[in-house]
Amino acid sequence: MAESAQAPELVYLVTGGCGFLGEHVVRMLLEREPRLRELRIFDLHLSPWLEELKTGTKNVIEACVQTGTQFLVYTSSMEVVGPNIKGHPFYRGNEDTPYEAVHKHPYPCSKALAEHLVLEANGRKVRGGLPLVTCALRPTGIYGEGHQIMRDFYRQGLRLGGRLFRAIPASVEHGRVYVGNVAWMHVLVARELEQRAALLGGQVYFCYDKSPYKSYEDFNMEFLGPCGLRLVGTRPLLPYWLLVLLAALNALLQWLLRPLLLYAPLLNPYTLAVANTTFTVSTNKAQRHFGYEPLFSWEESRTRTILWVQAMEGSAQ
Repeated sequence: MAESAQAPELVYLVTGGCGFLGEHVVRMLLEREPRLRELRIFDLHLSPWLEELKTGTKNVIEACVQTGTQFLVYTSSMEVVGPNIKGHPFYRGNEDTPYEAVHKHPYPCSKALAEHLVLEANGRKVRGGLPLVTCALRPTGIYGEGHQIMRDFYRQGLRLGGRLFRAIPASVEHGRVYVGNVAWMHVLVARELEQRAALLGGQVYFCYDKSPYKSYEDFNMEFLGPCGLRLVGTRPLLPYWLLVLLAALNALLQWLLRPLLLYAPLLNPYTLAVANTTFTVSTNKAQRHFGYEPLFSWEESRTRTILWVQAMEGSAQ
């Protein structure tokens, strides 16, 4: 976000503006930012591997420095923290809760490195001599309109005759957050960075709302159930060791097929570990620091997501 010193209007650049969250951030800016003068969208589909994301983040920071852009909000992830590879639960934690962040998968490793670069750049002088003000937002599991994994689960259920089979114990809780509220938090913190630079600069914030804590599968059924799918089983139908084996086989297939095609299975060692580890957030840091309150209630978030799934159902017929 860059602001002219003479005029109150703002110019926003949204990197990744064509993605799931990026589209919602763009829409939120158009609807909720009265000082918007110009909106620029940059999106380049890159490989998710570590060095490319790290290099991309460095380029964004350098672009801020060279163009005199003073404010940078980075979309990080809860996975910067966890769940870790040891399967340690994170129960109702906040930004200051001690947790051993140990990762091997490229996604959390790359997000952690990128977040570190952004926070480390806070206070760096940009063109014109003003300091760069940065912060990072860590959404928990995002859901809502346009969510590719929700779309994949829905289509998988249709192929299986309207059924999904429980793979994760119902006792494993996850924190989820509606995409519209994540977008709203981005707009709100960007708006406040100038006035509260000393407080917000260099900080991290979990993105949260009033969505209930449930297992990943039970939470998804809040939307897929009203659309005709049912979750079979009160316990996982397959033993955990078999799921580990299947996930490992999927990872091997992905590696073998990489030169030929993109194979992205829902089940892999990383997604299995994340789904089987409790990770829930309870914090009000964003409310205290920049007045964040969820724009969409749980009931509205649920209704909007159900309507989107139902629209997919109609388009599939």
